[in-house]
Amino acid sequence: MALKVGDKLPNFKAKDTNGNLFDSQDYIGKQPLVIYFYPKDETKVCTEQACSFRDNYEEFKEFGAEIIGISADSVQSHLKFKSKFNLPFILLSDNDKKIRKLFQVENDFLIIPGRQTFVANKEGEIVLVFNSMSGKIHIEKALKIVQKMTK
Repeated sequence: MALKVGDKLPNFKAKDTNGNLFDSQDYIGKQPLVIYFYPKDETKVCTEQACSFRDNYEEFKEFGAEIIGISADSVQSHLKFKSKFNLPFILLSDNDKKIRKLFQVENDFLIIPGRQTFVANKEGEIVLVFNSMSGKIHIEKALKIVQKMTK
């Protein structure tokens, strides 16, 4: 059964671009999270999506939210992607696809890893689940929800 609005954010751990272990529990109770799953580093739509999150990052931070991008790419691939496009947010490597399975993010068109965004409030309750192969619209939807949470 897919995660939905009102569900608790699953607990997960993964390596970030610095090789450090990221633990979702370090953020729950402290700040809202925007967690987006994307198919692959440096592909056209994924790069547009990441750069749109980058271009709006300060606005997300103003509302206290942290952005976390997750794909099956390696830590090395994420490091190169992050550096090349000056991405200020966290990228996590899910090379064994355990986090994707935990969040129940299905493949699109049977073979392409899904592009899905989850927004959780400070308490870790999911307030948005959005699935679309269009990258930029994820940022608009997530930012609108984050803004509403802080009003």
